[in-house]
Amino acid sequence: MRKNYILDANILLHDPQSIFSFEDNTVIIPVGVISEIDQFKKERTDRGYNARAVVRLLDSLRHERSLAQGVTLTGGGTLRVHCEPDRVLTGANGHADLEILRVARAIQEQDRETPVVIVTKDINLRIRADAAGLRAEDYESDQVQLADLDPGYTELRVAGDAFLHFQDHGELALEKPIEPNEYVLLRPAEHSHGSALARVDPEGKRLVALKMAEDGLWGVKPRNKEQYFAIDALLDPAIQLVTLMGKAGTGKTLLAIAAAMHLTLRRKKYRGVLVCRPIFPVGRDLGYLPGDIGQKLDPWMKPVSDTVEFLLDLGGPVKGHGDCAELVRSGLIEIQPLTYIRGRSIANRFVVIDEAQNLTPLEIKTVITRMGQAAKVVLTGDPQQIDNPYVDANSNGFTYLVNRFRAQPISAHIDLRKGERSILAELAANLL
Repeated sequence: MRKNYILDANILLHDPQSIFSFEDNTVIIPVGVISEIDQFKKERTDRGYNARAVVRLLDSLRHERSLAQGVTLTGGGTLRVHCEPDRVLTGANGHADLEILRVARAIQEQDRETPVVIVTKDINLRIRADAAGLRAEDYESDQVQLADLDPGYTELRVAGDAFLHFQDHGELALEKPIEPNEYVLLRPAEHSHGSALARVDPEGKRLVALKMAEDGLWGVKPRNKEQYFAIDALLDPAIQLVTLMGKAGTGKTLLAIAAAMHLTLRRKKYRGVLVCRPIFPVGRDLGYLPGDIGQKLDPWMKPVSDTVEFLLDLGGPVKGHGDCAELVRSGLIEIQPLTYIRGRSIANRFVVIDEAQNLTPLEIKTVITRMGQAAKVVLTGDPQQIDNPYVDANSNGFTYLVNRFRAQPISAHIDLRKGERSILAELAANLL
């Protein structure tokens, strides 16, 4: 049954292409929503970028036919901009919500045979709609349920002679294909004694032994099987995209930066290290900070520099560079917010995107499409600790990326589940 979907401004600002996600149904945008979007178009942020993308898209569609009459979309749906000239139309500051409710009620009364659905990320608007007897939903086209995400590894039992063959030769043909770069805990079928760790090759046809650094990654050695899996993915140059998911204290950022320093500063596999973080405060923001741009960004980038300093203490300094500040000044390590990544082409770099759970799917796309030749990118994230008010555990760009890239032979995903920072940190992550 066809439906009339009424879109809130936050849906269009979240995904400018969202109008194409409703199949053969009718998509309706109240003109007050256009007014609300207009207020953001001059911002030099991703929200401003999306606002400009929306108005450009609508402007291109109106050349085919009047938006008031309806424009046919790819997929068979129709787009309309709803405008009532005889009424005073409202804009932002909460008034657009009232117009959306009024428009939904008016369309429902005009066509009682066709269901009307308000699509919004605003929980309060969904509550208001329900109280008014209207149907409201979240935008789910880019949502991925955490429970449905593949953890990136599985357990496999094989015949005893096959298990011995793998231990002796470091590889084993699979009886049936498994997804590329899936990690495997291999056990013999006849008895429970003995196990081995393996990875499925990019073709999905063989198990191969893991890659390990003899002395660890800058002094960091794996403490559980998931960390073994992570180190293997981080060291393999054929795996260009690695996603590390896990709660606080599982070693996501430490392993990623240790691998970056190991491969760049010791193995000379990359020209430099780039570490980026989205800027979202935890708790009350301190407001504007004094100083130049470096001094302003220092508090936001401090977790990264702390990790680099820890690794230098653990695995030894780099020749000629005694601390993180010297590595940054030399250009070997670049630490910056993601705000400045748009427009760049990053080649021959080991890139770490920390706290990626705070990014939207469009921001994730922006980041990944910046990667050039001979670049490797590692994203770390904990979907249970999100500071961005516009995404949640199911709609953030990190889980979206994991889901879309899972079957690609150049990517690998590992879900780190055991905290190793300290007993206190592990208890806090589990109990609080």
